Amino acid sequence: METFTPWTIVVDLGIISALMLLGKLIRVKVKGIQRFLIPPAVLAGIMALILGPEVLGWLPLSGSLGTYAGILIAFVFASLPFTSTSKAREVAKVKRMWGYSQGGMLLQWAFGGLIGILLLGQIWPLNDSFGITMPAGFCGGHGSAAALGDAFANFGQEEVLTLAMTSATVGIICSIVIGLVFLRIGTKRGYSACLTEAERLPEELRTGLVPEESRKSLGEGMFSTISISTLTFNLSVIALAVLGGYLVSRGVAKVAPSLELPVFSCAYIVGILMKLAYDKAGVTKRICPETTSSLSGMFTDYLVAFGIASIKISVVTQYLVPMLILLAAGLLFTALYIFLASKYIFKEYWFEKAMFSWGWFTGTMAMGMALLRIADPEGRSHCVDHYAIAYIFIAPVEIALITFAPVIFSSGYGLLFSGICAVVGLSLMTYMLYNKKVSKE
Repeated sequence: METFTPWTIVVDLGIISALMLLGKLIRVKVKGIQRFLIPPAVLAGIMALILGPEVLGWLPLSGSLGTYAGILIAFVFASLPFTSTSKAREVAKVKRMWGYSQGGMLLQWAFGGLIGILLLGQIWPLNDSFGITMPAGFCGGHGSAAALGDAFANFGQEEVLTLAMTSATVGIICSIVIGLVFLRIGTKRGYSACLTEAERLPEELRTGLVPEESRKSLGEGMFSTISISTLTFNLSVIALAVLGGYLVSRGVAKVAPSLELPVFSCAYIVGILMKLAYDKAGVTKRICPETTSSLSGMFTDYLVAFGIASIKISVVTQYLVPMLILLAAGLLFTALYIFLASKYIFKEYWFEKAMFSWGWFTGTMAMGMALLRIADPEGRSHCVDHYAIAYIFIAPVEIALITFAPVIFSSGYGLLFSGICAVVGLSLMTYMLYNKKVSKE
């Protein structure tokens, strides 16, 4: 058995970083990769999986890759309270976007849980948690997949991490591949209010290289370099939230061993409390949202790469057939929801908002923004502006789902959990569709 040392981290990080750079080079040079907008982090993870111990064994990656993903997701969630500049009072303007997005998320979780327990679980000997690996990977992306897998590992279900990461990887590829097909069909049928054809992708999106005249700063220098680096300060704030989350999680585990609170959710809560304290103390103005957002993006890139690299091929092979059925059903359900609901809920730019939602509901918010950039190059729909504010209220629900699902499913109440998600999701849809008092967008 390999001996884990601090240099093990350095070797793993160095190998993944080299593959990340290679993935970026491939994205810039290979037209096929450009066409489908596959992120370098995904390419790096796939290369690490194939060249690493799981397949060819050419790269000396350690067996701790899944552990890194669990740690990185804590840093991603700890960053969230410090990245937003939106004001909650604007939420009235985006009520429809909130209801549509929140309802869709809950219904996707309900669909995954129900199909896993009532259908697939009746055919194969699967844990009740099998079905929710689809929404965790689709709507949540690799971050939620890592968080869910890490939490379920505490209940002895180690396979959930691999299954959720597989869902996230399939989802992020399908978000663009199928999304581009939807774009072509939609523009040909006249659904788009902004495009007449969707054949050409902007150069910036295809290669991922931002032209010199369009480049933006990663943040503001809040401190003199003779004092402390602004990057160091912002990273220290995030790391403190992660440490606080870890201590809270361990403390709860000692007091109530049966209650496993994931570090990422505790870090998020600690981050919120820190943000409130900093607001009162006047420290918040020294925290740069752009810098913390850039740091969060870096954590996410490595999370994706390490997460894919940690996939266990043996687990995927064992669950291959039910997994294919689950993912195919999830894609079909998501497509039906997005195009039916958006057409009736949104009065304007419903197709553009549907394309953004497809990218987010199956891949990541970045994939949704990429599709929206193609569908609405001038930003006339204001979709991202509305979503950014709505997500302030969506995020706590998403975190609650990932936090409590492992406890509830492991206690045998997965069917009840899925049923509640379905009822709340359908109630939101009913409200959004039939309440005539909703203000115009």
